[in-house]
Amino acid sequence: MIFLPASERAAQPWKNGGGVTREVAAFPPGSGLDSFDWRVSIADVATDGPFSLFREIDRTLTILSGDGILLDVAGHQNRLLPGAPHGFPGDQAAGATLLDGPVTDLNVMSRRGRIAHEVVALTSARTLRVAEGVLVWIAGTGRIVGPDNSAEMEPFDALVAQTSEIWAIEGEDFLAYYAAFTRL
Repeated sequence: MIFLPASERAAQPWKNGGGVTREVAAFPPGSGLDSFDWRVSIADVATDGPFSLFREIDRTLTILSGDGILLDVAGHQNRLLPGAPHGFPGDQAAGATLLDGPVTDLNVMSRRGRIAHEVVALTSARTLRVAEGVLVWIAGTGRIVGPDNSAEMEPFDALVAQTSEIWAIEGEDFLAYYAAFTRL
């Protein structure tokens, strides 16, 4: 497993220039916004506005903090509240209206036809079999033990698995999200 501390992430402008995001991880390493197979990021959303278009990309958005957003994708509206992952096509016109102030969100994207993804919330100690994926620790503190090493987790730290591994997740009163990627 690869440990990615939150303190080492730099803010980057959104593709459409409307805000900032912090990339957690992407594959292949060093890929850009037009060439990734998968990407995980955390964004701070302070104003209403359109989403960037990502051709041939499937997205899952999860509100991490704040009251939520009203997401409009190609004329269909959904109320996104904290903790409920919501998937949608990244190549359809989308925009968000904040429900009551700024939000922070987790954005998971994968290249349609090449990679599929799933986002799962983790709230209790457990053993987790992982393959290709990213775990983002959201709240509380804890520890993850892998086959070769371990990591003490703080809010917004992340771990990446690139091969099949078994992790023991330890802690109480925590929240984490695991994004699993499957090659098609």
